[in-house]
Amino acid sequence: MVKKRSIAILGSTGSIGTQALDVISRHPDRFEAYALVANNRVELLIEQARTFLPEVVVIANESRYEQLKTALSDLPIKVWCGSRAVEEVVQDDAVDMVLTAMVGISGLQPTIRAITAGKSIALANKETLVVAGELITSLALKHRTPVLPVDSEHSAIFQCLNGEGDNKIEKILLTASGGPFRTFTKEELERVTKAQALAHPNWNMGEKVTIDSSTLINKGFEMIEARWLFGVEPSQIEVIVHPQSIIHSMVQFEDRSVMAQMGQPDMRMPIQYAFSYPQRLPSDVRPLNFFELSQLTFEKPDRDKFPNLTYAYQSVEAGGNMPCILNAANEVAVALFLQERIGYMQMSRLIEKTLQAASFVKSPTLDDYLQSDAESRAIITELAQ
Repeated sequence: MVKKRSIAILGSTGSIGTQALDVISRHPDRFEAYALVANNRVELLIEQARTFLPEVVVIANESRYEQLKTALSDLPIKVWCGSRAVEEVVQDDAVDMVLTAMVGISGLQPTIRAITAGKSIALANKETLVVAGELITSLALKHRTPVLPVDSEHSAIFQCLNGEGDNKIEKILLTASGGPFRTFTKEELERVTKAQALAHPNWNMGEKVTIDSSTLINKGFEMIEARWLFGVEPSQIEVIVHPQSIIHSMVQFEDRSVMAQMGQPDMRMPIQYAFSYPQRLPSDVRPLNFFELSQLTFEKPDRDKFPNLTYAYQSVEAGGNMPCILNAANEVAVALFLQERIGYMQMSRLIEKTLQAASFVKSPTLDDYLQSDAESRAIITELAQ
């Protein structure tokens, strides 16, 4: 009999978190939700707690604690609040795996705590590796902690590498949908609205990730993640626009063979694979019907229209805290756009100016990363005035 894997879900009310709970509900003999962690969406967290009956629920926003505690007072569930509680729950002896699906840099410190506690990591918070990739990978090696990718692209690469041993990677081919605006002119991009930007053609994602996908910075972040997850240089990672999102990524080996992983654009597949690895479990995701696929197309990303991808390559090549600056600037820029305080193309212009203005640290510590994040946010906020 296989032991149930006890999972702490950081970001249970977000897009990844809700789909992860769907996976758990379909395999109750294999997985259990031990802890559910959310930031603000207390009503949904209450609903999830009543459905899955976890041991612990944590609301990071302390102002929502009383509402949560009162609503769950009739159940034998521990109710905690605050960032310290988030860091404590991931270290609980009963937790086998931590799904890090919190948005932004808020996921960094809980991930570090989980790694040092020896928990398997199902990594869906891309900012963790973007901001502090060198630190995270060194800690994972030191504590012999497996880091299993949940992003569909990194899961695809991971699956392509299974069984390949020491065979040398020549190139990673990172696929991108291209977002809803790949055929727009620069003039049309200047007029893009919030509603247009939130309408992704293929994937069901949260607001921030959907905007990031449309500007291609999401693909830049994924390139930085791939650099650390798979130990390759940025120059070995090529972004390819594949609008159908059927091939999730590819790996080219030195004999020029190319391995590709394919499937429906459904995040439950990579989530389930991370949860069950090295096993594959049955899924109700619709299988691919190759007779329905009229064509699979590929094109180069237009970096002139979408300069964020260039900024990501420049940042990781510069090293140090530059990816941290990029991430912080982007988080603020996206928030301002979603608040309709700046235009769509202003996001890229403000990010570029922040990269030029922020202080560079060649060998940052965790404190340096946190200070750099704060400084970059202050700079872009002032620039946007």
